[in-house]
Amino acid sequence: MPTKYDVIIVGAGPAGIFSALELAENTKLNILMLDKGSDIDQRKCLSSRGWGCTKCVPCNVLSGWGGAGAFSDGKLTLSTEVGGWLTDYVSQEKLAELIDYVDGIYRKFGAPNNLYGIDADKIEELEHKATLAGLKLVEQKVRHMGTEVCAQTLRKMQKHLNNHIEFRARTEVKGLIVKDKTMEGVETVNGERIFGKYVILAPGRVGAEWLKSEMQALGLKTVNNPVDIGVRVEVDASILEPLTSVLYEPKLVYYSRSFDDHVRTFCVAPYGEVITESYDGVLTVNGQSYAERKTRNTNFAILVSTRFTEPFKEPIAYGKYIARLTNLLSGGVIVQRLGDLQTGRRSTEERIARCLTVPTLKNATPGDLSFVIPYRYLADIREMLEALDKIAPGVNGKDTLLYGVEVKFYSSRVELSDYLETKIRNLFTIGDGAGITRGLVQASASGIMTARQIITREKKAS
Repeated sequence: MPTKYDVIIVGAGPAGIFSALELAENTKLNILMLDKGSDIDQRKCLSSRGWGCTKCVPCNVLSGWGGAGAFSDGKLTLSTEVGGWLTDYVSQEKLAELIDYVDGIYRKFGAPNNLYGIDADKIEELEHKATLAGLKLVEQKVRHMGTEVCAQTLRKMQKHLNNHIEFRARTEVKGLIVKDKTMEGVETVNGERIFGKYVILAPGRVGAEWLKSEMQALGLKTVNNPVDIGVRVEVDASILEPLTSVLYEPKLVYYSRSFDDHVRTFCVAPYGEVITESYDGVLTVNGQSYAERKTRNTNFAILVSTRFTEPFKEPIAYGKYIARLTNLLSGGVIVQRLGDLQTGRRSTEERIARCLTVPTLKNATPGDLSFVIPYRYLADIREMLEALDKIAPGVNGKDTLLYGVEVKFYSSRVELSDYLETKIRNLFTIGDGAGITRGLVQASASGIMTARQIITREKKAS
């Protein structure tokens, strides 16, 4: 196989894929894409079939062609205010153009045309109710693909790229080859040295810790994003139907009375199911919805964002510590009835069996989240549930289920230029793993931004 390429893309998630699409469409550059996970059709998760998480290394839910997005529920959030921090690098107007461009590409490859969040009268009514409850409703348009359609869309992108790029699955990058502060290539864990003029790092959330260590090894400054830790909430779908039927994913922000912490809803999965993810053997929870297959429940995350100050420098390690403690006590994921948490007792199998909300994650262990989640975070979560109950009565009921823990590992960001280049010439970092995005659309947009800069440089060089 060749060992010299024009562009090497590390990570085959949405950020990497959209870099490749833009480069393939506008150049004849020789492009190599590497991912430590499997090709999309070889990515099988036993946990999603109810057999329990086997802690595959790497996790088939998170790694491989399509990245973590492949088996997400495929929400395209078409807003400059949600899904990342790209407005730190481009204007809001430019980001809006990028989002529209990205949305067009998803639709070209199979995303549906229907949109949520476009009924102005109903949104205004919900916004008024949210304000009275002490919540901020973030307006956004959402295009929902569903888990199965999202995977199909990413397969079509791969088929389109097959004649334009080389993709190597199950190929993990160990380190970077740099000379005189200029990028030269990468080295795999098997010792293979692959050279390239440009290197784009798009390792996803699962590669955030690796990316941070590589940047520090190169002497590049990294800054901490907020640490996002919380629970996944599961209720009867009818409770949230008034919100999800209009918005699909209601984005609500709350500042807690007790600590003035930033608390938010995240990744709402209407009529969906709770699933597990494994980060280097650390088990966390998430949620997904299908386009066709529906459950009776809706689930969503409540996340508390904390920005730690010096001397704290390990937000990812902190999140993993909380998750490991959960795994230690339960052997995996803890599920607790809200009523049990409120009365200060652990949930048991008998109490879960009596619960009106039937859990969709069958192998979660009944337990007590107060032994795992710090008091401050639990207080924030309980306040948020009380506020949500004012606009969606029943959310704060005793039969609401809480799964723990949910942690988002995009907590370190390297110092970047406006086109997402590091201080190392021709080395770019993009997507969730780089700490600049947290969702499909902005991750994809970051890939477009970097690809366009490479295209510009190549045109000038010719």
